Amino acid sequence: MPPITKLPKREIIDDFAKEIKDRRLDTATPSETVIHFRSDMADGVLRTIYRVPIDILRFRKENGRIASDVEDYVTNVGPLIEKDDAHQEIIRDFLWEKDPETSVILSKTIEHSGQLEPAIITCDGFLINGNRRKMVMDSLRTQHSNSDDFAYMKVVILPGKGEPGGAPTILEIEKIENKYQLQKDGKSEYFGFDRAFAIKRKIEKTGFSLEDQLRDDSQFVRASEAEMKKAVNKYTKMYLKPLECVDRYLRQFRKEGQYRTISGGPKDREGRWQAFIDYSNSYTTCFDNPKKRLEFDIEEDEVGDIEEAAFNIIRLRDLPNLPKLHYIMRDLPKYCRTKEGKKEIMKIAREVEPVLPPEECFDKDRKPLEPSVIDSKWAAQYRKSIIYHTKKASESHETLKQKETPLGLLEAAMKKLTHTDMELEKISVADYKKAMKLARNIKAKANDLESEIYHYEKKYKALPKKK
Repeated sequence: MPPITKLPKREIIDDFAKEIKDRRLDTATPSETVIHFRSDMADGVLRTIYRVPIDILRFRKENGRIASDVEDYVTNVGPLIEKDDAHQEIIRDFLWEKDPETSVILSKTIEHSGQLEPAIITCDGFLINGNRRKMVMDSLRTQHSNSDDFAYMKVVILPGKGEPGGAPTILEIEKIENKYQLQKDGKSEYFGFDRAFAIKRKIEKTGFSLEDQLRDDSQFVRASEAEMKKAVNKYTKMYLKPLECVDRYLRQFRKEGQYRTISGGPKDREGRWQAFIDYSNSYTTCFDNPKKRLEFDIEEDEVGDIEEAAFNIIRLRDLPNLPKLHYIMRDLPKYCRTKEGKKEIMKIAREVEPVLPPEECFDKDRKPLEPSVIDSKWAAQYRKSIIYHTKKASESHETLKQKETPLGLLEAAMKKLTHTDMELEKISVADYKKAMKLARNIKAKANDLESEIYHYEKKYKALPKKK
C-alpha cells in the first residue's frame, strides 16, 4: 500500500495574519457570500465579507496569470520572496505588463462602479483571486489621495490556524484559483502560454491532475468518462505538448527558464507561442509518427536536425516574403516532403550555431547582455542563411503542389506499386491479412478510377464536333 501522506499546507506568516485580524472591518455591503472553497457551495456556507486596508494585502507569486514570468525570474535572477516589499513591486510589474489594455479597462470600471465582487485572501493577506484588482486599486488610491474610496478592498478571508476547518492546503488554494479562473464572465482570461504553464505547475507541484482541473470548468461538470478523456487529450494537445516543445527550444539555445523570451502576453505581436502550438502538432502527427515519416520519406535520425532547424526559424521569428511563422511550422512536414526541401531545412541546423561566442554575450563593462539583445545579435548573424534555406524549401513544396495533378498522382502511385522494394515475400506472416486487405482496396480503387476516367472520356466524345 502507498504511504498515507498529509497534503502540504502553505506556511502562514503569523505577524501578517495578526495585522489582518486586527485591522479588518465587518462593514462591507453585502456582508456575506458563498465562495468556491471545499464544500461551501454545496452546503450553502456563508462567509463574512470584510473590508481590509489595501496596503496590508499582498500579491501572490503563484498567480497563474504570471506563471511564466515568475518562473523566468526565479530561474535566471533568484528567489522571489512574497513578503519582501521590493519583490511585491516586481510581481506588480509582471501583472501590469501581462495585459495593460485590459488593466486600463478594469481600472475605469472600478473607478466608475467600485469593487463589485469580493476578493479571496489567505489569513495572512495574500490574494488568491483579485491580484489585478488590487493592482489597479492601488493606482486609483494614489490618484484619489484625498478619498478613502480605494483604501480598502472587500475580501473573504480563508481560515487560519485553529479556526474551523483549518488553514487551506496548497492544493486547496490552487483549486480556488482554478475555479475562479475558469469562470468565463468577462474577467481577463489567462493568455494561452501562461494557461499552459499554470496547468503544468498545478500538476507538478500539487498533483492537481489535468482532468480534475478541467472538472472545475462548467462545460465538463456532467461530462462522461469518454468526454473527459477527449477533453484531456484536447487540452494536452493545446497546452502541455507545445510547452514540452518550448522547454526543448530553451535547452537548444542554453536559455533554460527564459520563458519571457517566448511571449509577453496576449498583446505581444511578436510572441512565439502560436508557432510552438503549430510545431507541436507537426511534431506529433508527422515527425514523431513512424507511419507519417515513411509517407514523407523522413528518416528517424533526421528528426533531430529538422527540429533544430524549426527552433532556429522560430527564434528568428521574422522571415520577410514568407508565410507567417506559425504557418511555416504548420507546413514544415510538407516542406520536408521533397528531397530538396528536406535538404534545405536540414542545412539550417548545420549552418546555424545555437549560442554566440561568450565574448559576444557581454557589454563593454563585462555585464551580461539582456536576452533580447543576445537574440537580436544572433538573428543578425544568421538571418540571411535561415531565410534563404526556408525560402528554398518553401519553393520546393510549391513546385510539388503544382506537380500533384491527377495524372501525376497516378504515375506516382504506379511507381510505388512497381517499386523494386515491393518484395512481397518479406511481408511477415502476421501481416498477411492486412496486406491482402490493402491489395483488395487498391484493386477496388483502381477499378473505380478506371470507370470514372471512362465516364469522362465518353462525355468528351459525346460533345458536338466543330465543323
